[in-house]
Amino acid sequence: MDHQGTAEERFRALHESTFADLLRFVERRVPPDEAEDIVSTVYLTAWRRHTELPEDARPWLFAVARRTMANQTRGWLRRRALDVRLTATEQHEVPDGSSGTAARLDLQRAWRSLSAADREVLALVAFDGLTSDQAATVLSIRRSTFTMRLARARQRLQAALEPVPPRTLQELS
Repeated sequence: MDHQGTAEERFRALHESTFADLLRFVERRVPPDEAEDIVSTVYLTAWRRHTELPEDARPWLFAVARRTMANQTRGWLRRRALDVRLTATEQHEVPDGSSGTAARLDLQRAWRSLSAADREVLALVAFDGLTSDQAATVLSIRRSTFTMRLARARQRLQAALEPVPPRTLQELS
């Protein structure tokens, strides 16, 4: 009984410390009405395999969530469901056309121009707060491979954010 109590306490602590991050991770990738079901499935898997959980279980949970999303969205919706959507968590629109609004629009345009793979590696680090080691675990790739993909994705995002040089009248005609 003592062993079960310890496992249950460890699982409760894991759930409490990771639930919000895991839910946000999933919500960026699937429609909101499916996110809680996927997260529930992830924790059910974690409970069933609690003796196998690594010390830092957060990347393991994200990887299980990713596989669960893929399994639940096979077919025509799969590609879209695993894509990372750039959502404004806080809407502070200023009606005067401030540079903040312009910068958000530039970022949204640049984000949409990236491939789904680039958005995924950037989101794992920027939105989900994972280290390169953890993100590599989520994607089931080596850390060096993840680091290379992240560097290239950052370069492509930076290039997409660069201002477009104004066209001359000759170029337009």
